[in-house]
Amino acid sequence: MHLTRDTSEQLGAGLARLVRTAKQLGHRVATDLYGDLPSYGWALLVPLEQDGPQRCSALASAARIDVSVASRQVAALERAGYLERRPDPVDGRASLISLSAAGAAALAHTRDVRSHWTLAALDDWTEEEARVFTEQLGRLADGLDRAARRQPARPAD
Repeated sequence: MHLTRDTSEQLGAGLARLVRTAKQLGHRVATDLYGDLPSYGWALLVPLEQDGPQRCSALASAARIDVSVASRQVAALERAGYLERRPDPVDGRASLISLSAAGAAALAHTRDVRSHWTLAALDDWTEEEARVFTEQLGRLADGLDRAARRQPARPAD
């Protein structure tokens, strides 16, 4: 598919505005949204909720961060009570990390707050408009993910 330059620029500007607004909103509502959960916690807790217990290396891969970064973040989340660790039954030298009850509660709280904000932002949309936008937003996120993996950050000169 080819977009016109004008459409591409408008879309890019709209995305930039959305990201700026989300960052500003995020800073204002971070405590309400995440409570005591560190902002990076979401990226590590969701894969555990979806896929169950896993090694730190698998968790790092799911969150798309370096294993050393994941290890430090997992340790902090474990100290805070959001994660639990137990020996891997296949390899006792390794650990399996799992979501604790506090971690599951933190995710549920964050989802409730996000839902509240989303409903307020879309209060004049129809269900159909929201459904179509949701599908297109997912498609855009998938496309951005693919583009980020196959293209350099800057266009060639």
